[in-house]
Parts: sequence; structure tokens; C-alpha cells
Amino acid sequence: MLLNKKNGLSYLQFPHLASFDGIWHGIFSRQGGCSPAPYDSLNVSLGVGDNRENVRRNRGRILDLSGASELIFTNQLHGIRVLALKASATSEMEIDRRPTLEGDALVSDIRGKALVIKAADCQAVMLADPVRQIIANVHSGWRGSIHNIIAKAIDTMKETFNCNPGDIHAGVGPSLGPCCGEFVQYRKEIPEAFWKYRVGKVHFDFWAISRDQLCGAGVLPENIQCSNICTKCHADHYFSYRGEGETGRFAAVITLK
Repeated sequence: MLLNKKNGLSYLQFPHLASFDGIWHGIFSRQGGCSPAPYDSLNVSLGVGDNRENVRRNRGRILDLSGASELIFTNQLHGIRVLALKASATSEMEIDRRPTLEGDALVSDIRGKALVIKAADCQAVMLADPVRQIIANVHSGWRGSIHNIIAKAIDTMKETFNCNPGDIHAGVGPSLGPCCGEFVQYRKEIPEAFWKYRVGKVHFDFWAISRDQLCGAGVLPENIQCSNICTKCHADHYFSYRGEGETGRFAAVITLK
């Protein structure tokens, strides 16, 4: 991972995604914002109890650094809905006036509109097709993982934008690692097909699940990078719901320049 610092903000980049012309991305730490504890300090979520003005200012700092014209957020529901935003069917006016979006994955070919996933233990899985110039950002918590929202996002890239999975590159952001992915009630919560990813008695490796799901959807193994950063173990840098309970959400951002 590449660690960058600019304008008082710290953000990570995947080396392979950072090498593509026309695509910018960053996974921001929790530091460099204006929100007080327990949302300290670069919280981007309006739904956790933080002051709206603090969130607006935090989002503005990320927007300025990204170089995008807008940050596109969704109301993340831990479901499997994938939203496709098409430049050919969506005018600037329609985007600016759209109602609140609901879903857990965004796929787009619109330049200057940054796709944002809010996270605090869940995976933000970034997808980029540098050939077709298509990007996606996927919110994959454990519920999204067991329903394979990653494959659904890639299906949307193929069906809506004619992407070839062999051209897609993926990055799995900081999230709950196998060290802290504890599911005491896993026999009730997690289908038996996923029990092979169990580490020890009640811990699961959702990073491995995502890698296998990406490969199963046609992404080449050499095109997949994982941060291997556990948010609970590194709660000083990233928000962690498992580690803190009441806390903020950090931003994973990808945009077509």
C-alpha cells in the first residue's frame, strides 16, 4: 500500500490502481477532520450521531483533495443492491437533483463524480477497468460477503458497461481481519459453505472470502491487492465499530478524473 499525506489528511492507495491514467482513489484514515470524540476526527457519516456541519466540513476536505466535482454517497443497507450510474443516461442536472441513493455498491462511467463507501470494519472493495474506464466501489460487510455482492457488482460492470473481468483490477481496503473477525454464533449467521474460511474456533477470514469471490467472478489473481490492515487492531487510524461501538466512518473514494 502507498501512504500519502496531503493537506493534513492521510490516505492509502493500491499500487496497481494508482498506476492507471484517468483513475484516482484513496482510502482515508480517521485523522485530519474536525469531529470530536467518539467520531474523531474525519467522520463522513451522517447517520452515527455526529454534528451535520462537522460531517459536511470533513466531506469537503476529502472532495477538495480528490479533485472530483462531487462525492456520491449511498444509504448503505448491508444488502446486495448495485447501482449503475451512466453518463449516457444521466445528465449533470439529474445527478445533482437525484433523491437519496440506497444500495451497497456503485458502478459508474461518469467522470468527476467520486464513488464513496463509508466503513468501520466492513470492506470497501474498489474495482477499476482501465480499458473501458469503468469504476466501482462495493460495501461488503459479512452479510454482503455471504451473498456475494462483489460478484453482483462485477456482473453489473459486464452487463451494463461491457467490461471484461480479466481487465478488472481490485483492491480490498482496511477492514476486520481474521485476527478479530469473531462470530460466536456463526452456525446461525454464516452458511456452512463458508465454514472453510474459519480460523480457529469462531474467527473468519473475510479477506480470503473476497479474494476467492473476485477470482470466481473472473478477476485474475494477479490483479487483486488486499491492504491486510485490520481496522479493530488499528483503531487509532481507522474507525472500528467492533472495537469502539459508537464511532465514525472513514471514506474509501474512487473517481474517474
